[in-house]
Amino acid sequence: MMSLLTVNVRLALRSLNRNRLRTLLTMLGIIIGVAAVLTMVALGTGARASVEDEVGSAGTNLIFVSSGNYTRGGEGVGISAGLGSAKTLTSGDVEAIASTVSGIRYMSPGVSTRMFVVSGDASAAGTAVASASATAKREFARVQGVSADFSQMYGWTVVAGRAFTPEDVQGTTPRVVLGRALADRLFGAGANPTGKAVQLRDAGFTVIGVITGDAEDHREVAFVPWTTLQRSLGVAHLQTITIAANKAGEASRIAGDVTTVLRKRHKVIGSAQQTGYLAAQGGAGGTPDDFTVKTQAAQALTKGLYTPAAAFALANLPQLDQVTLEEMSETLDRASDTMTALLASIAGVSLVVGGIGIMNIMLVSVTERTREIGLRMATGARTRAIALQFLTEAVTLSMIGGFTGLVLGLISSRVVGWALGWPTRVSPGAVLLAVGIAATVGLVFGSYPARRAARLDPIEALRTE
Repeated sequence: MMSLLTVNVRLALRSLNRNRLRTLLTMLGIIIGVAAVLTMVALGTGARASVEDEVGSAGTNLIFVSSGNYTRGGEGVGISAGLGSAKTLTSGDVEAIASTVSGIRYMSPGVSTRMFVVSGDASAAGTAVASASATAKREFARVQGVSADFSQMYGWTVVAGRAFTPEDVQGTTPRVVLGRALADRLFGAGANPTGKAVQLRDAGFTVIGVITGDAEDHREVAFVPWTTLQRSLGVAHLQTITIAANKAGEASRIAGDVTTVLRKRHKVIGSAQQTGYLAAQGGAGGTPDDFTVKTQAAQALTKGLYTPAAAFALANLPQLDQVTLEEMSETLDRASDTMTALLASIAGVSLVVGGIGIMNIMLVSVTERTREIGLRMATGARTRAIALQFLTEAVTLSMIGGFTGLVLGLISSRVVGWALGWPTRVSPGAVLLAVGIAATVGLVFGSYPARRAARLDPIEALRTE
């Protein structure tokens, strides 16, 4: 059977090679259809993955760990306020969280203070500006120490220069990234201060970038590596740890795991356990935590609410981020299914047209080779062998068109993705799908011409001129 199939493939290639132009025109529909299918799958898969990443990392994926924890509105309410006073949060906690808690995408230790930021070589020590140059400007602004991951968490747009790298955080060279609004006030509207100097306290820093982002307050901030700000302030503790989850729906789980890790490290362990939000903020066994852990969803939900109302909302919606993710995922699925159905219908039309073209050409081939078919039958060829020959020829024609369309689809998906700025992703499954579609079109639309050739009467076929 295998040798017969090999012979039929050779005969099919020889037959298709007799009229190359006709063969090419016949394959054109299959080439376009397969290329369209592969381009659709590549763009759709890439765009979906990109949107899923955005959905997974947007809105409610952040977890905020802050040092200190005291309450307002009564101990029974337990809403935290006045954070940042404790000095027990350290870089060792960051390492413990990174090695213990799964599902974390980014993490940034944080130190923050407010001080004068002075452009040029001016001194900002205290309020004295005796050595300030005539052109120097100074602004009292927040200076925030962050890691290289911080820019990814908040989706910074770097309008000049660059953001921090891990080498900046590990090194000792003082560097600063300015928010757009702060940079405008220090150096003039729209200016590019990259490479210029600013003074923070008594130390000179080099501006390496200017950023904008979704967080409005970031435009007013001077960002420096957290290690550099620790040295400048002469402290070893952290004020915050900001964590970004891989998926928004995992934020509550990660917040709980982080709380458990920090309680063990800070020796906040007891026998009696509370439940819900108050347990996450109030400690265990009656011992208060020296830190707070809050998800972005919880922070957004309680913003502007009166304290008891905020406590009630948090206690009744502990998995708010999971609910939000499910709603966004359902919307994404519906939009993706609609777009896939639209593009699939367009590609399907091309494949049907290509299949009809193959069937027409194979019917013409049967008519042209009627006498050949009669001679083969007269010499003992069975109807099954005749049908297999023409079916193999149709599948071969379709497969050649399919592989050509595959190459064109890979190229076109890259070109279209580059032109539209969309990501493309071609999986092995998509390649197999394209090849399978081409083979199926050949089988389906080649079956009728093959049956017609096999049913010819040998005597009538031999009489054909």
